[in-house]
Amino acid sequence: MTASDGAVVIVDKPAEWTSHDVVARLRKLAGTRKVGHAGTLDPMATGVLVIGTGKATKLLGYLTRTEKVYETTIRLGQSTTTDDAQGEPVARADAGAVTGEAVRAAAEELTGAISQVPPQVSAIKVDGKRAYKSARSGEHVELESRSVTVSEFSVGEIRHAADGADGALDVDARVTCSSGTYVRALARDMGDALGVGGHLTALRRTRVGPYDVSQARTLDELAEEFTALPLSQAVAAAFPVRVLSAEETRKITHGNRIAPGELGPGPIGVFSPEGEAVALAEEKPGYSKPVVVLAPAGS
Repeated sequence: MTASDGAVVIVDKPAEWTSHDVVARLRKLAGTRKVGHAGTLDPMATGVLVIGTGKATKLLGYLTRTEKVYETTIRLGQSTTTDDAQGEPVARADAGAVTGEAVRAAAEELTGAISQVPPQVSAIKVDGKRAYKSARSGEHVELESRSVTVSEFSVGEIRHAADGADGALDVDARVTCSSGTYVRALARDMGDALGVGGHLTALRRTRVGPYDVSQARTLDELAEEFTALPLSQAVAAAFPVRVLSAEETRKITHGNRIAPGELGPGPIGVFSPEGEAVALAEEKPGYSKPVVVLAPAGS
């Protein structure tokens, strides 16, 4: 197996690198230009960035839809233009009187199925233009709220900011959320709910779907020893598995329908009798059809 055949690489992204920077580095390490990522991490953030090479790039659109877990620090008492520490300060307030009980209550209000307005500095398109480009040119754009799910927003240590920021509180938190959730927006909305403003000062992603930070390797480690999950192993980790007969395998790799399975709507990883991942499939009433074909059609 080579990276160009198709593999998933779990990278521990360093701070100040863009996701595009990591992809560019992986192209050199993997020896192929066919490299992509499943879900952007902001430059400030560190942690799990799922990279696909070769045929595994076909999986990335489905892996971006999975649940994600973050460890974060929220600063209460300061708002910024980007809702994180990379932005310019826009407002300050004394958060010294905010209680732990109030912080936890605000987190509880932001837990569950919620409506969230993305940050002004985001990749959302408005009238065909990325919001962050409008923001950087000084233009305020109206971003529509979107439904997201925050299944966990647990508050840890609450402390006075150690860097001398007057009246600011730092709140450590763990967030488990659906794809499309902006943790920066959670910090902003918590600060607004408490009347003091807020932004992120630290963000580390510790899980994307089944891929955990314990599996992640730094770019330096990957330069020393390039380690990746082979395509079939990556599919088995991320999706329900259905093993096909030889005839079903032939049909699915030609893009044809087969009889339905019993694993839910999908996507489902479908495997040949030999254990090779050949496609992702979705279940429809009365049949199963491929949505991504990973193996070449057989005879």
